[in-house]
Amino acid sequence: MAERIEQRLEDRIPELEQLERVGLFTRKEIRAVLRKATALEYKIQRRALRKEDFINYIQYEVNLLELIKKRRARVGYSFKKDEIEYSILHRVHSLFNRATGKWKDDVQLWLSHVAFCKQWNAKHQLSKVFSTMLAIHSNKPALWIMAAKWEMETRLSSESARHLFLRALRFHPECPKLYQEYFRMELMHAEKQRKEKKEFEQAKMDLGEFNYSEEILNGEMARIVYREASQKIKGVEFQLAVLSIAKLFDFTQDLQKEILESLQTKYADDPLMWDYMARRELELGSLQPTEHTTKQKKVAEIAQKEERCCAVFDEGVRAVPTEDMWKCYITFCLERYNRKTNSEELKQKRLEKTLSVFSKAHESNLLPEALYKHWLQLLLDSNLSEKAVEVAEAATRHFSQSMEMWQMRLEVLIQLKRDDVTECFEEAIKHVKSKGTLPLWTLWVEWSEGTNSKEDTEALYQRSLHATTPAESVSMKEMYLDWTYRNGGYKKVKKLFTSLCENRPFSLDFFRKMIQIEKEQESCKMLHLREYYERALREFGSTNTDLWLDYIKEELSHPQGKPENCGSIHWRAMKMLQGDLVEDFVSKYTLLQTGHL
Repeated sequence: MAERIEQRLEDRIPELEQLERVGLFTRKEIRAVLRKATALEYKIQRRALRKEDFINYIQYEVNLLELIKKRRARVGYSFKKDEIEYSILHRVHSLFNRATGKWKDDVQLWLSHVAFCKQWNAKHQLSKVFSTMLAIHSNKPALWIMAAKWEMETRLSSESARHLFLRALRFHPECPKLYQEYFRMELMHAEKQRKEKKEFEQAKMDLGEFNYSEEILNGEMARIVYREASQKIKGVEFQLAVLSIAKLFDFTQDLQKEILESLQTKYADDPLMWDYMARRELELGSLQPTEHTTKQKKVAEIAQKEERCCAVFDEGVRAVPTEDMWKCYITFCLERYNRKTNSEELKQKRLEKTLSVFSKAHESNLLPEALYKHWLQLLLDSNLSEKAVEVAEAATRHFSQSMEMWQMRLEVLIQLKRDDVTECFEEAIKHVKSKGTLPLWTLWVEWSEGTNSKEDTEALYQRSLHATTPAESVSMKEMYLDWTYRNGGYKKVKKLFTSLCENRPFSLDFFRKMIQIEKEQESCKMLHLREYYERALREFGSTNTDLWLDYIKEELSHPQGKPENCGSIHWRAMKMLQGDLVEDFVSKYTLLQTGHL
């Protein structure tokens, strides 16, 4: 092993001598490079190889290359690159080849080699890397696409890119992304040839020796790719993706027309197709083009386009009466309504249309649950409060077990200060299962705090503790404690705390809240604080280091505290904490002792 390392270090000597001779490095720096290289070489020649050692070596060589580049720029010396940089580049490629040969499955390692080749313009080497990588990772379409793009965009070889795509499709015959990028590549190739032909024609050169096929110039290769893909890949998303690519090229009108016809024929029952066809009307020119466009005419043109979109959507909901179809229609209407406009007339038109579509979807019993909230918000913003109440009631009838629907209805009633809020809460609690009703109880008690008497609110809190699941009752206990302190004072909250402690579960915030309340009193008693900390530690002492530290701090800083208790608390913490928390506690306790915490 030592002989091999010595040989590799001797191979470095010519480049290091050149670095010193041309004045890029000093003798001291050359020695430092040799020492570092020796250490790195020994690490990668061991029996038990580690990937990190190779990565560190490669990173060191890359940093060395960057340093040489900066030194060259500083002194203005650009010669002897063959003896210096190329030697280092060759070594880095060799290291990458050893690493990827050992850890073939590490895609990130391969990509690092690719990135290095691109950075240093090593085209011949990169071609080899792609070839080897794709032989091993042929199951990853993204790598095939990367290689084909490089062939097309960097090496300007559409033939090699096409060959790679065809190979990739043998491994992944139903991969939409591969077909999309292959389709794009063929269109780019056609565009490139069209530009070349145009330049030759402008230069009045003889095109006899150049073979420019009219079919390729018109994108026939891309059409073949599209037809082949359409037979294997089903779904509107793929068709729309291909269409969006075709629209980037100005010579694909016939191809776009074919894709659109296929879309309308094969996917007439898909909401996405109708959504696209409707939105397409916005891109088309106005039916009555005008020479001098005024603001009024612009508004009229936009309104006309939106009407055409809505006409297509109306046809769509008749042809495909589903929730998804209505969702597409409503989403479009909301998007248009939320667009800024200075025309009040247009804004009003959009509002009326949106509300009308909401009503039609609701009447058809096809309005998705999530969209009721948008409808209600729109009605409230438009000051149509009575209609909002009706819609909220209808929503809870349609989705009677949905907590979100009831919560939404209650929020509307509270916002409008209606008299039937309590009745609605009672009805909601009957319909919704006990699990998951926490938001309803939270809303109810918050509303009651500002509306009802203290007695009614307290009764409601007591009721909520029994009605919610044990896990949800934790939050209600915290709220109850806080409300009692604000409205009943210290004595009442202390009594409530003792009462609530009889029924688990608890949260840490529940105990911390009581500790904070005790601290806010003028005669804050350490005896009471100890009781609260002890109760909290019984529940969370095995999982929370900060609680132990806060207890120790309290004993040290409180006027009635007993610093001699800290040793006992520390011992208990060490016994009770689990796993890595012990180490965490020890380090924090040490910081506390030295005054850094």
